[in-house]
Amino acid sequence: MIPGKDLDAGYSGYTRRRFIYNVSAAVGAGVVLSSPLLSKAAGFVKTDETYTVKQIMDMFIKDVPGGVLTSTVDTLKAGSPDTKVTGIVTTMFATIAVIREAIDRGANFIIAHEPTFYNHADDTSWLQNDEVYRYKANLLKEHGIAVWRNHDYIHRLIPDGVTMGVLAKLEWQKYADEKIPNLITLPPATLKALIMHAKTKLNIEKVRYVGNPSQVCARVLLMPGAAGGQRHIQSIEKFKPDLLICGEIQEWETAEYVRDACAKGDNLSLVVLGHIASEEPGSEYMLNWLKEKVPGVKATHVTSGNSLSFL
Repeated sequence: MIPGKDLDAGYSGYTRRRFIYNVSAAVGAGVVLSSPLLSKAAGFVKTDETYTVKQIMDMFIKDVPGGVLTSTVDTLKAGSPDTKVTGIVTTMFATIAVIREAIDRGANFIIAHEPTFYNHADDTSWLQNDEVYRYKANLLKEHGIAVWRNHDYIHRLIPDGVTMGVLAKLEWQKYADEKIPNLITLPPATLKALIMHAKTKLNIEKVRYVGNPSQVCARVLLMPGAAGGQRHIQSIEKFKPDLLICGEIQEWETAEYVRDACAKGDNLSLVVLGHIASEEPGSEYMLNWLKEKVPGVKATHVTSGNSLSFL
């Protein structure tokens, strides 16, 4: 989810085109990842054509309304744009474990959704003497691996690629609003039932929530990633959902608002999936795009997993 982007304003393209749920070509139905690292649903195919890193980046950007952004974090974090691609790994985070998996599979291009070097802009000026940074940067350099962050562009697709990936994993495409797919009208179900569904489909161990587990929900607002408390609250007021499902929160913002709304008597609940779990399906969306657009290049999705564990 893009900070500062209105839910409905971001989908103005729907006034010009009909929203099409093309699961097989654009998103893929997806399956629950049974491995903590590698999705068994994706495999490699033989390489029949060669592309450079830049050619593949340019192909994706060409699909994005508005084209090249003048200000974006979607830059190469390692490697050369002229590198001939031997294989691609899509992932949320280009962790050291993911890099090693790419090396083992002969892939030299990682497309990550989130930062590689521990801050939004991947500014490394303050990390030059840091041993963890240097180890990771040297690992990428030693094996000639290019890393491209695809965050702003995939969110600017119409419809948003991350949202479509999440809807596919949850199997909620048919319930999504045609113009604003983040708005979902489900058959009425309890909050507890919807939490269990999300945990199962997104392979989440635990979630945090605010609300009564017995509350009946039908109108759901889905906001993956870190939209921010102000956008959460303004969207709740505008769209009046029974349930907000989001990626992450500042605990003193959205959660406190929903708690007060419940005390006021509103039929409103909150489910916090975690940032990684809420946007991981976007990397699987990216994999399906690669399989459609560059079928001759071997590609796979490798999950970075959650950096935090639960007791």
